[in-house]
Amino acid sequence: MLDFRNFRILFFILFFCIAAFGQKKVFTEKELLKLYNQATINLHNEDYEKSLIQSRLLLNHSLLLQNYNLIGKAYNTIAANFDGISEPDKALFYYQKSLIYAEKSNDLELQNWLYNNIGNIYCFDKKKYEKGISYYIKSLYFSRSTKDSSQVFFTKLNIAWAYFDIGRFSEGYPYLKYINKYNDKYGMETTAAVTNMLNGMYYSYIKDNPKADYNFKKGIENAIKYDEKTDLSYIYQEYSKFLSKNKNFEAAYKNLSSFQQLNDEINLQDKAKKAKIAGINLEIDEYKREIDKMGIESKKREKLFHSESARKNKMTTIILSLFLISLILFYFFYQNTKLKQKNRIKDIQNKINQNLINATIDGQENERKKIALFLHDTISASLSSAGMHLNVFLSQHSSLPAEITKTKLILDETHDKVRDLSHDLIPTLLARFGLLYALDDLCEKYSNSTLHFEYQNTIPIKKRYTEKFETRLYFIISELLNNIIKHSDASKALVCLIENHNEMIIEITDNGKGFDINKFNFVEGFGLHQIKARINNLNGQFDVKSKINEGTSINISVPLNS
Repeated sequence: MLDFRNFRILFFILFFCIAAFGQKKVFTEKELLKLYNQATINLHNEDYEKSLIQSRLLLNHSLLLQNYNLIGKAYNTIAANFDGISEPDKALFYYQKSLIYAEKSNDLELQNWLYNNIGNIYCFDKKKYEKGISYYIKSLYFSRSTKDSSQVFFTKLNIAWAYFDIGRFSEGYPYLKYINKYNDKYGMETTAAVTNMLNGMYYSYIKDNPKADYNFKKGIENAIKYDEKTDLSYIYQEYSKFLSKNKNFEAAYKNLSSFQQLNDEINLQDKAKKAKIAGINLEIDEYKREIDKMGIESKKREKLFHSESARKNKMTTIILSLFLISLILFYFFYQNTKLKQKNRIKDIQNKINQNLINATIDGQENERKKIALFLHDTISASLSSAGMHLNVFLSQHSSLPAEITKTKLILDETHDKVRDLSHDLIPTLLARFGLLYALDDLCEKYSNSTLHFEYQNTIPIKKRYTEKFETRLYFIISELLNNIIKHSDASKALVCLIENHNEMIIEITDNGKGFDINKFNFVEGFGLHQIKARINNLNGQFDVKSKINEGTSINISVPLNS
């Protein structure tokens, strides 16, 4: 990526100084900053062996001082050295360690560069573009926080490049547009060639071949002019792709050959860099283990320090704590005793109330059943018998007084009313065919031209439950449907029954005017106190959701073994 490594390494190493492992001399902060500057200069001059040794010394003494800012910078310098000798995995490991301390010390500038460098490794070494772009976006945030417009420019250049590499030109174009706009203000020699290349890639994508060709050639010219070999190799490769796409195979092959030749040269240079530090390169894993050991020992020292400080105050704290705990325990014991007494009284009252409610519900249902049976078996039968005798009499006499005819009509009307009353008390469908048939009939009976009740049932319709269970659920649902008719101003309502894990779930919804549950006591306001008590009596759950002008939803769940 941009041959940024030298540039970013320079910046990234802003404060790195730590003592060599086991060194007895204690460095001051000023001496550590000087050591950091020396490590930075050696890194810039590609004297990696010297820079790594100085960085290790810097890290050790910064850990002793518990200076988070210097620790972060020391780790960053170590990472930058590994980045410089093409060891991306080790560089990434130490960049991430540096990020921990940069966040602790709130060093926004260091966080900015770290996120950018980590993004470079993910995009251009590991080819994990999505992850790399996410780090670039974080780098942009810190660039803006520190008002570093130049770094905003560089990071946006990297984001555009990453998006173009994976063919997502529409997402990368806004960043390219920004780069073109501010290139003269924030760009520099090291960005000129890459900017040309990115323009060439974009114009190739939109099939503006003359502009694409011009930008690729201009990029090659600038890369040669400013001796940017890495960027030049990238441009040769992209230009070769462009020429091949446009069937100029001879020129494409020529640029591809230039890319391969230049790439080989760069690889040889990387090997030469590693050869320069052959001595330390052979001990790189040992070096890494030593640095990690410093971090572990630093944590141990920090823990020991906190432990010693805590011990000095421990006895006083324990005595005060025991005294306070004794007072608190006594207070809570006293309050708990009082609370238990209150709860016992409350539990007794609740049980009495629940028993009264249950007795009332059972009494109502028994009386309803007795009255219904009496009306059906006695009154209705008597009226039917009287009507039959009257019909026989009417058939035998052609001329009758008007009073007899009126008596017949009154008798028929009374019979119908008694039958309807009997059915309201205990519906015939409920008694003969069960809850599921009765609810289907109830929805059909309650539906009219202004309000339609839809009935959905996933349970086999012939399934029967206990008489008590069916009767109670029927009248609970019947009362809720009456509330919809009376109060909701709805045009549609839905009754849905589901049996799930030995539990019946009933959902009743409407598209009516709804109400604000927080401001309106729906139980009292709609007379649902008895319904809630009946559901509690069945060990069920009752939940109401409603909003103004958004309708109401009632959910009931009742165990089938109630």
